[in-house]
Amino acid sequence: MKVIKRDGRSVEYDAKKIALAIEKANNEVGSKEKVSKQQIEEIILYIESLNKKRMLVEDIQDIIEMKLMDFKKFELAKKYIVYRYNRALVRKQNTTDESILGLIRHSNKDVMEENSNKNAIIASTQRDLIAGEVSKDLTRRLLLPEKISKAHEEGVLHFHDADYFLQSIFNCCLINIQDMLDNGTVMNGKLIESPKSFQVACTVMTQIIACVASSQYGGQSINLRHLGKYLRISKLKFEKELKTKYQDKLSSEMIDSLVLDRLKTELASGVQTVQYQINTLMTTNGQSPFVTLFMHLDDNDPYIEEVAMIFEEVLKQRIQGIKNEKGVYVTPAFPKLVYVLDENNALKGGKYDYITKLAVKCSATRMYPDYISAKKMKENYEGNVFSPMGCRSFLSPWKDKDGNYKFEGRFNQGVVSLNLPQIAIMANKDESEFWKLLDERLELAHEALMCRHHALLGTMADVSPVHWLYGAIARLKPGEKIDHLLKDGYSTISLGYIGVYEMTLLMTGESQTSEKGKEFALKVMNKLSDTCAKWKKESGIGFGLYGTPAESLCYRFARIDKERFGTIENVTDKGYYTNSYHVDVREHIDAFSKFDFEAEFQPISSGGAISYIEIPNMKHNLAALEELVKYIYDHIQYAEFNTKSDYCHTCGYDGEIMINENNEWECPNCHNKDKKLMNVTRRTCGYLGENFWNVGKTKEIKSRVTHI
Repeated sequence: MKVIKRDGRSVEYDAKKIALAIEKANNEVGSKEKVSKQQIEEIILYIESLNKKRMLVEDIQDIIEMKLMDFKKFELAKKYIVYRYNRALVRKQNTTDESILGLIRHSNKDVMEENSNKNAIIASTQRDLIAGEVSKDLTRRLLLPEKISKAHEEGVLHFHDADYFLQSIFNCCLINIQDMLDNGTVMNGKLIESPKSFQVACTVMTQIIACVASSQYGGQSINLRHLGKYLRISKLKFEKELKTKYQDKLSSEMIDSLVLDRLKTELASGVQTVQYQINTLMTTNGQSPFVTLFMHLDDNDPYIEEVAMIFEEVLKQRIQGIKNEKGVYVTPAFPKLVYVLDENNALKGGKYDYITKLAVKCSATRMYPDYISAKKMKENYEGNVFSPMGCRSFLSPWKDKDGNYKFEGRFNQGVVSLNLPQIAIMANKDESEFWKLLDERLELAHEALMCRHHALLGTMADVSPVHWLYGAIARLKPGEKIDHLLKDGYSTISLGYIGVYEMTLLMTGESQTSEKGKEFALKVMNKLSDTCAKWKKESGIGFGLYGTPAESLCYRFARIDKERFGTIENVTDKGYYTNSYHVDVREHIDAFSKFDFEAEFQPISSGGAISYIEIPNMKHNLAALEELVKYIYDHIQYAEFNTKSDYCHTCGYDGEIMINENNEWECPNCHNKDKKLMNVTRRTCGYLGENFWNVGKTKEIKSRVTHI
């Protein structure tokens, strides 16, 4: 018989545990109230005589209480009932006091370091974090079923963003910026009409971003191509003004030159507005907006020439960076850039290759952009190319009533992630046990995801006017519910997963990159994907499998499992689990092979996927980076480059710190030579472990494969 614990885990029935529990209660009463060993045996035999394959632990405890009453051991039964009640109270007790005080004292590291775009020191952010701790507590004790709360605590799964679950808000979205700019919007009760120039369009866009970010907890993505129309409007306005004023005085060539000069000035000012506004605006959450700018040069775009000019200026300004408080140019965290490689710019003789070369230089200097292959994405998403959401999750294709694909103006309802290595640890190489445990935990994850869905049902559009009334997502009527946007695949809800690599190692004894390991890993991935498809078919809700780049969760799951199961070589001893389907940092695999290997997993993880490689000294490896970009276009849908980033704590210099002629570390900005003050860290997740270097196949590209 299997016993189903409160967290949904299935464990072997153990009669000794029942006997021990009753003996503990026996010790609390007088001799006349005690039950005998024979009576304890009777209780156990009765439970076993039911011949059930599975029993809830609560049902077993109910039977024990009933039997104690049958034996007329009323005081003993009362002790047992009170003990159960007290344990339930302990599970539901308020736990926010220490966590909140820890925030104020700056000692609650888990919460303070959870989000890269939140400065947990400043008062406005602390207010949001304090509210989040209250939300987590209420979510754990009252809003979620006890078994899901317990599963979260024990690392069975992770219920993401419980700090916002108390409110009717969602995760990430693709803002319908075209609708909001073309048709106007409303913010703070004030009408914002369609802009009449590029500069104003940029200003309005950043105000929309801040307003949207204040009413959700995930990222926002903007398709930059929609600004092309407004750059054209500015151009036509300049032409009209200058021709009216100078038509009889200047040649048409001179007027065209003046128009271009004014247009470039407005272009630079508008892009600078976007960059500085995003990095200086604070949302009501006390943080910078988590913004992604999507950059796709689509040959079917009537404004493609203007769009190309905008992309070029964005990349030039990102390469320059933004000055910090010490006046040093640094890499801004936002906006994130996602650059699409298509036939016209894949470094194969296309018209816009020059912009891709600029993007590569930007990657080498400032870490972004990420790269999407239009060729591979069209294969995976019914011929469509569209932006990931801020969290790098992807929507499923969806058509409106006219049969047109729609992506902008859609969103993600939330995420629940599975701890795959823990399942493998408990299965102990027994594959039948592994699949059984996986099925049980998938059902638990499904129940947790439905909690997210049901929490949003009934939400009134008035809760967030910018989203639901004024175009960011929809243009509903006041008082109208958003329910229809939660169904029929319009929005997604995501099943995340961590640790395919460690899971495979535990179950097969081999690396994920071996034939045996790869076969098992793909089998599990297809199981997860098929389960999401089954849930979607049964409910009409857009379930998606999401390879989350959740660095902090990689550490959390590993920490929990180490405490619970001890040190396991190459699994819990590392201090982290490998994110999603990625190859572990300790694998000796070159950049091209890593892309080829992980490319097989990305179409399965259609609700979100990205692959990383790390390259040292990227600034001096531009030719090598260009080769990799070419390779991305033909081989993998979504990829990013990382490198080591040197940071001087003396002056804030954020660049490459070199070793001088005296073999000393020296900051090129302030000339500090104290290495202890220079923190060489991973830009993406702060990994400080051992470096593993490998040599690639082309032009001796050196890559350090990271665990994320």
